[in-house]
Amino acid sequence: MDAEIGQADGDGGRSLHQRIVADIEGRILSGEWPPGHRIPFEMELTEHYRCSRMTVNKALSQLAKAGLIERRKKSGSFVLQPHVQSAVLEIRDIREEVTSLGLDYGYHLISRSLRKASENERSSLELAADARVIAIQCLHSAGGKPFCFEERLINVEAVPESRDETFEETAPGPWLIRQVPWSAAEHRILAVSADDRHARQLEVAKGSACLRVIRRTVFAGAYITRVELTYPGNAFELVASFAPTQV
Repeated sequence: MDAEIGQADGDGGRSLHQRIVADIEGRILSGEWPPGHRIPFEMELTEHYRCSRMTVNKALSQLAKAGLIERRKKSGSFVLQPHVQSAVLEIRDIREEVTSLGLDYGYHLISRSLRKASENERSSLELAADARVIAIQCLHSAGGKPFCFEERLINVEAVPESRDETFEETAPGPWLIRQVPWSAAEHRILAVSADDRHARQLEVAKGSACLRVIRRTVFAGAYITRVELTYPGNAFELVASFAPTQV
């Protein structure tokens, strides 16, 4: 190989294809492999990691889907030039959202449990059949009134430190940002009507308009967390700045 890509042992509990993704992703994000750099050919990676070509192909496909590399038929895979984008949403601490409104912030842990992930949870976080998650429900308040109901899953394999954290004093969002870097995030924004559970937590009438932000974050080829943040419809707004496209 024309460049070493980490070690073939010491997997830290990750699957082999996740290790390959993490190794290559780390080289790209650190700038060691700049835009245009050719990734070692599949056969070279197969020999280095002593694995099947299918495993290598799965890892490279994941990197291409994430927009980190481009796969060219017969030429190999190359690091992509980063796209210049303006994010509609940032990953912000809810405390900062509340204090920016000039209101006192409050946090209350409703429940926390360590358990085996359900089928839907495994699908959402792409987990193994026996994977375990930390499931959290908590409420953020502004000026003494409910501001955001948070429902979060943490991938225990990706964040083993979460086993020992109670989250009684610290909200899971800022705790995760301090513990684990993230390389990609996905947001979904939905308009929903409050069901019995959300109406009770947010102290609104059942059927009231609410806004829900669903987010998944990724690091080293693995999903770290999935969170659903539900806000009363009159307590949250999305703002995006943009300019006309030059023609």
